[in-house]
Amino acid sequence: MSDDKKQNHHEDDKDMIKLIDNLNRKDDVHLNRRAFLKASFGATVAIGLATTPFGIFTFLRDENGEVKRVEITDIEDLAVGESRNFNYPTKNEPAILVRTPEDKFVAYNNKCTHLQCPVFYEHKENVLLCPCHKGYFNVDSGQPMAGPPQRELPKILLEIKDGKVFAVGREVRHG
Repeated sequence: MSDDKKQNHHEDDKDMIKLIDNLNRKDDVHLNRRAFLKASFGATVAIGLATTPFGIFTFLRDENGEVKRVEITDIEDLAVGESRNFNYPTKNEPAILVRTPEDKFVAYNNKCTHLQCPVFYEHKENVLLCPCHKGYFNVDSGQPMAGPPQRELPKILLEIKDGKVFAVGREVRHG
């Protein structure tokens, strides 16, 4: 080979060595397809969770931005120690209103947090009962007291105005 070709070949080898030195196996492992998909999935979940409160806020508002108020009953139509079923915030979501022995109004989603069975008010025990698996919830707080349910019932926010009880929102609590 001529000296010019040897010199060019030698320079090409140096250039190739420089390229190899630029590759770092550790970085290559972290930037593979699986890592990209994991990062993409994680970002999607994070964005979904971050925007959930806005979706709930919008869901509970009407087209004018007002809170969806649903009239449940007149105060005099529900005696102390009685309950009434209603639907809130949509017609497909059952809820229960209870007038407690202390003459307070409380309302919760009417689905057990264990397996979504309907919940009933037991006046004698002053508890909300899920008869499917004998789950009991505290009427005043919605917290599970016995049985398989581990989470509290989602609370329906109430407003009493002009002798009527209205559902005005929903509060999902944890803990």
